[in-house]
Amino acid sequence: MINAAIFDLDGVLIDSEPLWKEAEKKIFKTVGINLTTEMCRQTTGLDCIDTVKHWYDYKPWKDKEPEKIRDELYAEIINLIKTKGRLKKDVEKVLKIIKKKNITAAIASSSPLEIIQTVLRTFKLNNEFPVIHSSEVEKSGKPHPAVYISTAKLLNVSPDKCLAFEDSFYGALSAKSAGMKVVAILEKEDYGNSKFDFVDLKLSSFEEFNEETLNYINNLI
Repeated sequence: MINAAIFDLDGVLIDSEPLWKEAEKKIFKTVGINLTTEMCRQTTGLDCIDTVKHWYDYKPWKDKEPEKIRDELYAEIINLIKTKGRLKKDVEKVLKIIKKKNITAAIASSSPLEIIQTVLRTFKLNNEFPVIHSSEVEKSGKPHPAVYISTAKLLNVSPDKCLAFEDSFYGALSAKSAGMKVVAILEKEDYGNSKFDFVDLKLSSFEEFNEETLNYINNLI
């Protein structure tokens, strides 16, 4: 039986992927990298440090230290979450289903703790997640499984009794590599992509998640 449900943050709990793209375009432009939306998709699911490294390797700059770019990205995304952020539809419904089944909810995100806490405060979700964990304190971010393995330890739940909700390839790979069941919440352009065939279930939104869905996942264990 599933004993814990672990949620990614960006693109799963909050519709923040467009906000990250907006922030990345603005901040990387200051060092001469003009990102398109499609280019931004290359780093979806990576943490901010690995995103900065990706674009530095692509086109090294001299004007700012990579750490400065990282900090500017953090500040910009926090501002955008507060001013433009929207909770994903039916998140509250899924949390109610999880709670009804006595399943503990947690967050395992590539975003730093400050951003996770900003989301929880902004949308009044502080009491919904007894455990929150960020890959910023791990040696490796997603797709490495470290953040999910550590989250399972914090929950005191075996990874094979955990269900992870992800929206990106790197995130889904991270959770699957940790030994968890994975439900991928995918946009139209990703839903039919065979690279996601390794997940246990693909949904187009949380609207499709219900108790029957949970029973299906439990039967896979």
